[in-house]
Amino acid sequence: MPIRIGFVGTGGIANTHFDALSQLEDAQPVAFCDIDAERAQRAAARFNGRPYTDWRTMLESETLDALYICLPPHGHDGVEIEAAERGIHLFVEKPVARTLEYAQRVAEAIQKAGVLSMVGYHFRYYGAIERAKERLQGLPVLMVKGAWDGGMPGVAWWRQHALSGGQLVEQTTHIFDLARHLAGEIVEVAAFSHYNPALLHHPDGDVSVADVVCLKFENGAVGVITDTNGLHAPGEVGLKVYTPERVVEVSWGRMTETEPNRKEEYFSRDNPYLRESEAFLQAIRTGDRSLIRSDYRDGVHTLAVTLAADESGRTGQPMPVARI
Repeated sequence: MPIRIGFVGTGGIANTHFDALSQLEDAQPVAFCDIDAERAQRAAARFNGRPYTDWRTMLESETLDALYICLPPHGHDGVEIEAAERGIHLFVEKPVARTLEYAQRVAEAIQKAGVLSMVGYHFRYYGAIERAKERLQGLPVLMVKGAWDGGMPGVAWWRQHALSGGQLVEQTTHIFDLARHLAGEIVEVAAFSHYNPALLHHPDGDVSVADVVCLKFENGAVGVITDTNGLHAPGEVGLKVYTPERVVEVSWGRMTETEPNRKEEYFSRDNPYLRESEAFLQAIRTGDRSLIRSDYRDGVHTLAVTLAADESGRTGQPMPVARI
């Protein structure tokens, strides 16, 4: 029986999910909401569905099994809570919210309703990341080094700190999430942030152009994650995990494993966006929550780390990570 799917937000990352869902026989996208009516209509036309500009109207008008929420950090305005209360399973793109207070309210609503939830940390569905986690299993972690070093995204809201949280919260969240996934929970951060409006090349921007974040893990390991949005040259995205006898480095679909007298590279050619949607729909069909590698509450943990890092960079003070 087809799984009836709605979308709130139909630009950017939503189109990647459209491509993935179009390859899954039991996926039936039927309703598409966006504040841009033309964008909603284009998405609806692709699947012969119905467009909306108000998610409340959509939820009242449609019978949905699942809802993909593809909103910018500041755009979350209660849709997750309303959908959960209606018994609709939720796929929420990262970061799950702009504030921890809102995210915790959503997490409580999801738990109370008993619906399934997944957060779009697609890196976890690369075969290379799966292999890295297997190769690190049971090993003591000494430290981690990670980076999301690139350029400035082209949407205006992204360069407004109040709306996006900047690079730490909006993009580098993937690297913080990988650090949690592969090395353990992060309990404290200390960050230095570089603010220089001239380097943003956007006079209306107020986000940092570069950040360096030191990490303290619950298991005693330490780490550092860097980011920048100021590059006009090739950057770096990935994470390296150090153990006494094995170093594992991951980036997109690649894993490099180094040991004394041995180095091996592993490439996975899989589509993580397709694999995460497959897992989400399979979990809905079977009730098997183990298929979901990052549920909403887990996504809130990553949000807590990035918000603490952002606060540390803005104040110059070390910050504990809020416990969820």
